[in-house]
Amino acid sequence: MNGDSQSEPTREELIALVKAQAAEIAVLKARVAELERRLGLDSSNSGKPPSSDGLKKPPRTQSLREPSGKKPGGQKGHKGETLRQVAEPDRVVNHFPSSCAACGATVTPDMSAGHSARQVFDLPEPRPLAVTEHRAHDCVCAACGGHTRASFPDGINAPVQYGPRIAAFVVYLLHYQLLPEDRLAELMADLFAIRLTAATIARMSRNCAARLQDFVATVRGLVAGAAVKHMDETGFRIGGKTQWLHVACTALLTFYRVCARRGSLLADVTGIVVHDHWKPYYTMPGVLHALCNAHHLRELKALIEIEKEDWARKMHRLLRRACHAVNLARERGSPLKPSLIALIERRYDAFVAEGLAFHQAQSPLRPDAAPQGCRRRGRKARRTGHNLLLRFANRRQDVLRFLADPNVPFTNNQAERDGRMMKVKQKVSGCFRSLDGAMDFAVIRSFISTAKKQGWNVIQALTQDAQIQMSALRIS
Repeated sequence: MNGDSQSEPTREELIALVKAQAAEIAVLKARVAELERRLGLDSSNSGKPPSSDGLKKPPRTQSLREPSGKKPGGQKGHKGETLRQVAEPDRVVNHFPSSCAACGATVTPDMSAGHSARQVFDLPEPRPLAVTEHRAHDCVCAACGGHTRASFPDGINAPVQYGPRIAAFVVYLLHYQLLPEDRLAELMADLFAIRLTAATIARMSRNCAARLQDFVATVRGLVAGAAVKHMDETGFRIGGKTQWLHVACTALLTFYRVCARRGSLLADVTGIVVHDHWKPYYTMPGVLHALCNAHHLRELKALIEIEKEDWARKMHRLLRRACHAVNLARERGSPLKPSLIALIERRYDAFVAEGLAFHQAQSPLRPDAAPQGCRRRGRKARRTGHNLLLRFANRRQDVLRFLADPNVPFTNNQAERDGRMMKVKQKVSGCFRSLDGAMDFAVIRSFISTAKKQGWNVIQALTQDAQIQMSALRIS
């Protein structure tokens, strides 16, 4: 028997081979398309952080604001921050001419007929620390001869210690300006001739966090009960392990907390929660939801630039124009007209229907090959644009909640901004060595962020009684 004839495949075997190769090619094409899509994503069209763009950072050419027709820069009537002369300077230096410019005769200060003034604003000369000695006197009673000693004020606990202003300055630089401990100690030595050790800095931080616990607990309750609040979360490295920092905030309040699990959400929350569509937020009982449309605009931008889907271009333009209309209405102090809201909703529904029809007409995605004899579980694979359309359809009210409620913002940028500096802290310091240090940081940062939003002077606020500041909190 001829060996070559035995090795030749049959027609049925060739057909099966072609089908198998076609299926494999389809899977590889889908894989290549997915990898090319990932290469096309950056911080402008996805949730990737700007730091991941590297040297290929895309130029920012778009804004959520529509053109206003005004010239760039400060507008007429805008209150500027120009440095202005003061009526009572701290120090005056007089300058007189030595001789007459016309004839050369000697000129004396008594001949002055007026002057022109120029003022220089500068820091004062560094001064040594002000040392205050507290003396608790022993008094002898004239009636019975008993000895009585006065008590030292609260906080005066050692023969020698640093005062509250130094501690406030250290905490501010450490937890708000995010200086590492070594550089902070160097700065204090250079500016104030104060020699601080790492242990002293850590003790100041712990004492401050302990003093602010009640204040931060009050802020937590106010944020949880606010009509509209923003929520977000980010990974936090503590002791070499990934944990999570959760932020819940409003325009006037900020609350941070450290959790071992990402899904450990804030309890006892009411009102409206603005978030980025992370699904566990929908497990929170008794709340309404508003989705971040900045995320939606980035996702739509990727569909426009990479997949070239026309419905995405129309939806992108609609959401931007809706945002502009709401901003104009808010500036006028009036709600959006019901007829305009209805028009936006009709167009929204039409674009969602157009996109769904487009994706339903596409050939289904071929899933990766499963092992022989096994059946793939889970939902069928869908394209990125199809998933976004289903979100638009199923969460329509949450996407468009900003139209009818002027208190609901278009984006979740408030939480994004409040959480951004936490990532900077990690980049500066790497990670926290202990959970206690991370929790102290969350407490102090909650206080400082809230103080900034309240318009308080941070250094003064850190030296004052937290109980008094709790009563001064504004929530709207």
